[in-house]
Amino acid sequence: MIGALTRRFPDSLVLVFAMVVLAQLATYVIPSGRFERAPVDQAWEDARVLTLAEDVQEPALPAGTVLRLPAGTTEASPGRKVVAGSYHTVDADPLPWHTFLTALPKGLEKAADIIFFVFLVGGVIHVIKRTGAIDALIGSAIARLRHRPLLLVGGMVSLFAVGSSTIGMAEEYMPFIPILVAMCLALEMDAVVAVGIVYVGAGVGYGAAALNPFTILIAKDIAEQDPGVFFWPRWGILAVCIAIGTHHLLTYGRRIQADPSASYVIDVDYDDGSFAMPDDVALTPARGAILGLFVAMIGVFVWGVDAHGWYLTELAGLFLALGLAAAAIGRLSPNETARAFTQGASELTSTALLIGVARTIEVVLSDGVVIDTIVHHIAQLLQGADSLGALAPVVGAWGMLAVQSVCNVLIPSGSGQAYVTMPIMAPLADLVGVVRETAVLAYQFGDGFTNMAVPTNALLMGMLGLARVPYVVWLRFIVPLLVKIYAVALLVLAWAAWVQLA
Repeated sequence: MIGALTRRFPDSLVLVFAMVVLAQLATYVIPSGRFERAPVDQAWEDARVLTLAEDVQEPALPAGTVLRLPAGTTEASPGRKVVAGSYHTVDADPLPWHTFLTALPKGLEKAADIIFFVFLVGGVIHVIKRTGAIDALIGSAIARLRHRPLLLVGGMVSLFAVGSSTIGMAEEYMPFIPILVAMCLALEMDAVVAVGIVYVGAGVGYGAAALNPFTILIAKDIAEQDPGVFFWPRWGILAVCIAIGTHHLLTYGRRIQADPSASYVIDVDYDDGSFAMPDDVALTPARGAILGLFVAMIGVFVWGVDAHGWYLTELAGLFLALGLAAAAIGRLSPNETARAFTQGASELTSTALLIGVARTIEVVLSDGVVIDTIVHHIAQLLQGADSLGALAPVVGAWGMLAVQSVCNVLIPSGSGQAYVTMPIMAPLADLVGVVRETAVLAYQFGDGFTNMAVPTNALLMGMLGLARVPYVVWLRFIVPLLVKIYAVALLVLAWAAWVQLA
């Protein structure tokens, strides 16, 4: 049944492009409106610097003004605080009928950092793969942990989750998808498990983050909450979510091992050699040295993020250096290295395009000046919770989670969503009888957990395209897990609300 459904369901690129068209149609019926925005607090000493372009129309900030934005924020609008209660309708010209076409280059441009990162890292990974180091690593892991999938899957999910929870890693995981697909196929699982290892880890890592500078620290700053508040309980929530995610993955994976026909991607062709394990998987000293350099590079990048605010540009540079070193150690000729790099980059063309088209959805809604209107009216729904008496705090907290989950479809950027919604949600928490830390929890749950499913998440769509997992198949796998994780989120929010009543 799944195979037939997959053949009838649109390709991921078709689905995302259709959402671009629907986004434009929405701008014709939703009133245009804006919140007033104040400059970002200048206290972010480790932030990136953004200079407004000459064509930015901003009365409060003249062209050339330098803003300090949290690392990873690249646009002026999401990088400025929304002034609560300042929403107002504005006159905006309707988008031309051809916007769904002309906005595509803008979407590609706005996602250029991730797109070029995908191309560069895809090329480098293929160079490293040509040396045999990656296959040797996978072969060694399979040989040692084949009969201990809990350690293999659980350990990897935990690793990705901690990386997302602490330093906000996500895009950096893209290169691991082909590697994990090959590993899971060799373990008689499938590509759904491979994507799940990465994105379940990243999703719960963001959703239960304790230190993520791109989400939790920004939200706490806007809500005027101390970073240490509810710090250790968040690690406990993360551990629970990792355990639930690992159990979900292993349950599905073991079902595939027992009956390969139960795979959700049984009709997808993985026999073209792209994910096949070669015969030679010996872990030679040269291959070990390349893997050691890879680990060292990750360590250098983690240090750079913490000490200097590094991001995709620096990581891409580190990957390029690693590729050159791997080619030298693996004794690849310059021509062979160039061919391997080009082949690896070309194989990710569809993934890169998918990322750009997904980003176009936000471009269309922004150009139509309707994102603030949508957020404003959704938030207004919560103002009726105070009529529920003793249940008002719990219902209000749950309503905040619902709002943040919906907003994440419209604003998939975690930092952008924080700057748009938290100035509204923080004072709203006061109105519904909960402390502002509850609003922060609702924000991070709604942002992180829904990232595992929303089609506007360009990174998720790119990973699915890279692993050849149709979006409808991924939904069938991930929705039951989201139900379990959201149950945890609802319990945590209810507990937080009731504690405040006491």
